[in-house]
Amino acid sequence: MGTHNSIIIPLINPNEPEALLADLHVEDGQRVAANELICTLETTKSTAEVLAEGEGFIVGLRFNVGDTVRAGDILCYLADSPDELPQEAESTALDAGNQVEGETEAPPEGLRITQPALNLARELGVPLDAFPIGPLVTEQMVSARARDQEVAFQVPKGEFDPMAIIIYGGGGHGKALLDLLRALGTYRIVGFVDDGLAAGEQIMGAPVLGTGEVLGDLFDQGVRLAVNAVGGIGDVAVRVEVFQRLAENGFSCPAVAHPRAYIEPGATLAPGVQVFPNAYVGSDVRVGFGSIVNTGSIISHDCTLGNYVNISPGAILAGEVAVGDGALVGMGVTVNLRVEIGAGARVGNGATVISDVPANGVVRAGTIWPDR
Repeated sequence: MGTHNSIIIPLINPNEPEALLADLHVEDGQRVAANELICTLETTKSTAEVLAEGEGFIVGLRFNVGDTVRAGDILCYLADSPDELPQEAESTALDAGNQVEGETEAPPEGLRITQPALNLARELGVPLDAFPIGPLVTEQMVSARARDQEVAFQVPKGEFDPMAIIIYGGGGHGKALLDLLRALGTYRIVGFVDDGLAAGEQIMGAPVLGTGEVLGDLFDQGVRLAVNAVGGIGDVAVRVEVFQRLAENGFSCPAVAHPRAYIEPGATLAPGVQVFPNAYVGSDVRVGFGSIVNTGSIISHDCTLGNYVNISPGAILAGEVAVGDGALVGMGVTVNLRVEIGAGARVGNGATVISDVPANGVVRAGTIWPDR
């Protein structure tokens, strides 16, 4: 048996244990020399290159370009032969279709999980569908999910945990916020509050704590922070009502931004703002209370977003665009320079806006506004 050296994901930024695998310069079985470039990693603040510490063959690659990796993860191994895999590497990616006799839950199709992590998940009762498809699931990830899914979060009355946070709303937007908060690694996620789900249910490994009636009890237990996962796409008033209910029960809503979003230092995010992966918020942008800047959207320099604005995935706002309170900008919309979109307006998916939209105006999907 030859020797195997692990190539480990380094910690690039102490405040960001996770990084994007931006480029992979090797493939399984490739021979590399000492100091040869293995991969390129990116965080929100910096880029780093990982080099081979010696010569050998790359074996057991665990991640693909575009995956999120965590400091300490094993990227691959450096072996004496391209055909030699260490025992640990041979057991990392389990076949989702092969269920061992006596086991109650087979891994979901496409899930990559180490055998020790799988054993730990079953021991702790962590559902396997709580993990993302693609990145390799490790014991550390299982332990983190287990902490999140504790149903009863109790602290002595009168004390509080400044990092404890709840998610109000257990739908798709709530799931996205759960992943966002987990990616940040800053908050202790207590669980979900949802008016339509039963207490004790699980959402991606996090517990449902009850309806809005439990807010007072949670406050007494020391929870003070919340994120609003009610999107209000059909009726923004529903989203506003949730913010009001949270405020009435003493909760604050911090601005949260995914580590893979980029926000220029000169931009300002009001409380309650949510910025999702791969979004860009440009220089001197002002984003108002409770607004959503969704996945892959671009808010160019000097834009102003009012309160409760919803910018959908892939929308692009040119410089100096103003969007009024409660307006919705749909997926893939393009808005020209210095255009104003009035309060309560709705811009349909894929539209191009080249002139001002009045308050409560409607731009049909796929059209050019104004119609020509």
